Amino acid sequence: MTTANDDLRALIRTIPDFPKPGIQFRDITTLLLDAKGFEAAVDRLGASLNETPDLIAGIDARGFVFAAALAHKLGRGLILIRKDGKLPGETIAEEYTLEYGTDRLAMHIDACAPGAKVLLVDDLIATGGTALAAVRLLRRAGASVTEAAFAIELVDLPGAGRLRQEAVSVHSLVTFEGD
Repeated sequence: MTTANDDLRALIRTIPDFPKPGIQFRDITTLLLDAKGFEAAVDRLGASLNETPDLIAGIDARGFVFAAALAHKLGRGLILIRKDGKLPGETIAEEYTLEYGTDRLAMHIDACAPGAKVLLVDDLIATGGTALAAVRLLRRAGASVTEAAFAIELVDLPGAGRLRQEAVSVHSLVTFEGD
């Protein structure tokens, strides 16, 4: 069966056993190398949205690529959500759980005005821990986050469902089974 984004799926490389045995790493760098494929991915992410946001928030680091391109296409500003300690100005941070420990995401405290409609963007949604932390962080800053866009969704993992439980509509271009 052919789906609308099979052309993009064909541009995503799978690297077995990275970063550890049993993981099928979905590598977007091969999609980014294809100018027409990358342009199509950005165009289709933009077309999938229910409404035009005020700002686009990208998650460090591969999410920056799609978020910046989409912000440019939509004529919107870009919020960088980074690992804690990487931004130079005053920040707010949100801790989240990883498989083996915790980590923190941060954003500039003045990155968005209260009530701003913010679209969250990343390259891939898997377990959802990072995306949920980013949503919590943006909402703490007063943003309205009701949509998130991803190039890839791993459908066997709970990330998209976890976002939907937080009233965030999830848009993904390509789905893969497995992790």
